[in-house]
Amino acid sequence: MNKLILCLGLAAFVGTSLSARAEDVAEVKISAEKLTLFYDTKEFTVKAGQKVKLTLANPAGSPFPHNLLIVKPGKKDVVGMASNTAMTDPTYLTEKNAIPESEDILHHTTLVQAGEEDTIEFTAPEEPGDYPYLCTYPGHWAVMNGVMHVE
Repeated sequence: MNKLILCLGLAAFVGTSLSARAEDVAEVKISAEKLTLFYDTKEFTVKAGQKVKLTLANPAGSPFPHNLLIVKPGKKDVVGMASNTAMTDPTYLTEKNAIPESEDILHHTTLVQAGEEDTIEFTAPEEPGDYPYLCTYPGHWAVMNGVMHVE
């Protein structure tokens, strides 16, 4: 009987711990600055394996659409240069949402027009590190970027 109570108590504890982690969602909202090529958030931190709900907002009156791509550590310039090359594709801004083809891209929003926003949900990498994010609309990536820190 004592073993049964102990097992049930342990199961309840483990179940509670797992559901608490599953419910631990990091909600992040990043906005493009209206008249500059910058995000209003240059960095944010999440836990390894944590669920993330990320919203990219592009304010009304912004002269450009924007997106947000999270890439592997150390790959910001590689993906940025791929976006420069991809601009020769006539479907890059329409069908491809200004997202270059690259295995270094982990997550991305759509191309967000002025006055709109896009929300994506994903699980943060299990590997701690600094994961760059950038806008790959033509000419933006070199200055419109930031870092997702995974602890």
